[in-house]
Amino acid sequence: MQEDHPWVLESKHFKHYIDRFNTLDEELYAQHFPNSCAWDFLSKNIPWFECPDEDLERIYYFRWWTYRKHIKHTMDGFVVSEFLPNVPWAGKHNTINLSAAMHIYEGRWLRTPVYLDDYTRFWFRKGGALRSYTTWLGDAIWARACVTGDFRLGVDLLGDLVTNFLAWQRGWTTQYCGTQYHIGQHENGLFYQLDDREGTEMSISGHGFRPLTNSAMFGEATAIRRLAELAGNSAIVNYFSNIASRIRDVVLEKLWNPQMQFFLTLSADGRTFAKVRELNGYTPWYFLLADPGKEQAWTHLLDPQGFYAPFGLTFAEQRHPKFILSYEGHECQWNGPSWPMATSLTLTALGNLLNQYPQNVITQRDYLNLLKIYAASHRREREDGQVVPWIDENLNPYTGDWISRTRLKTWENGTWSEEKGGRERGKDYNHSTFCDLIITGLVGLRPRQDEIIEVHPLAPETWDYFCLDHVPYHRQSLTILWDKHGDRYGWGKGLKVLDGGRIIAERPDLGEVTFTPMVGLDKTT
Repeated sequence: MQEDHPWVLESKHFKHYIDRFNTLDEELYAQHFPNSCAWDFLSKNIPWFECPDEDLERIYYFRWWTYRKHIKHTMDGFVVSEFLPNVPWAGKHNTINLSAAMHIYEGRWLRTPVYLDDYTRFWFRKGGALRSYTTWLGDAIWARACVTGDFRLGVDLLGDLVTNFLAWQRGWTTQYCGTQYHIGQHENGLFYQLDDREGTEMSISGHGFRPLTNSAMFGEATAIRRLAELAGNSAIVNYFSNIASRIRDVVLEKLWNPQMQFFLTLSADGRTFAKVRELNGYTPWYFLLADPGKEQAWTHLLDPQGFYAPFGLTFAEQRHPKFILSYEGHECQWNGPSWPMATSLTLTALGNLLNQYPQNVITQRDYLNLLKIYAASHRREREDGQVVPWIDENLNPYTGDWISRTRLKTWENGTWSEEKGGRERGKDYNHSTFCDLIITGLVGLRPRQDEIIEVHPLAPETWDYFCLDHVPYHRQSLTILWDKHGDRYGWGKGLKVLDGGRIIAERPDLGEVTFTPMVGLDKTT
């Protein structure tokens, strides 16, 4: 290692990925950072990652390359889009609030803060459609602050977050397919939502008191309470502590089905379950709402009659009689296909389970296997036979075909329909996370409010090496590396955590490391 170069990995070694992506790409909808600027943007902003798994490494850079495409400069500052072409159901600047929290979770690892600072303010103060879909912006704001170590933006937006939450509590009436529904919190304490407004249209479970929306509202209440603590506002702390506790209690009581051992959707009458397991039933673990003792739910993730499939997790369990993979009717059906959104939510939840719940149902090896399947799904075979990296809307879990794309490219009159978003609507679709799963799951940097650095890799000890380098975290730049034999990085054998070229924590095997820089405590467990 050269003394004047504290970084373990050199960015130039990864430029070939970006060059290749640019060469293969048909750039249809360029925004603020076109392909010609991709390397300049990425070289200044992203953590570098290498590992012995070619798919994981390549798709890590592919997903940063696609994320960059969605950063858009507007009269209201920077925003992040979900679709590159304009779609008629989007709000101001072609933004959609359902994907916003995932944009923040993924983008929190960028070194330049202005993109997400602007984007966050946009939702609350520049005309963002905050309640068009379910979202968990407050939770995402908190999660980002746990990476940057800067909670000032969240505290500044505290009043806006409270106003938004109270609007969800009061609720509103909406008409859908000729029927009126009251969206928001009902007398039973649960929040009612249409499946379409969770982005899961045509789901088997249908409208009702759904696990994702209710877990998200718990996440919002918890984030507001935490920000109020930092602001020193005891009235808001007390109110939202009680709100979060009540939501948690009612979700555990009313949405957990002991017979099916799963969180299910409850119908409008509050008495009847939609007896189908869907991936969003894992979202209580995403928000750390689920209590210990419910881990049997995770057995269905690995079951070929449950959610497990060769090209991606199915949204609905395959054993259900209404499970279907249809190339007719609506192009976005959530009654069978694999969806990157649901997959990334589930893998984040699984990372939480493996880190914070005692259980023996599912393992770190299972996490790696599912992450590898997710990575391998990022592909499309072109008409000329060339296989190119690709992320789109919904996936055939048995063949790897992108269903919406197959449908839309020959929509009705044999051409791309402008009413459905235009040509290649789903190309580079920004409605899921991947890089965040590598950083917080596989490599295992677990963001925290305090100054403790916690690393718990889910990567296998059979790997000879991996390295995540130049990671912005709490005003530091970290390196996390594993060198099984000690001959790759020049820092000796084992797991190391470095800050600016200085070892701050280490252990000989691949396990958990926690470190408190302020007191110099190095603890391995």
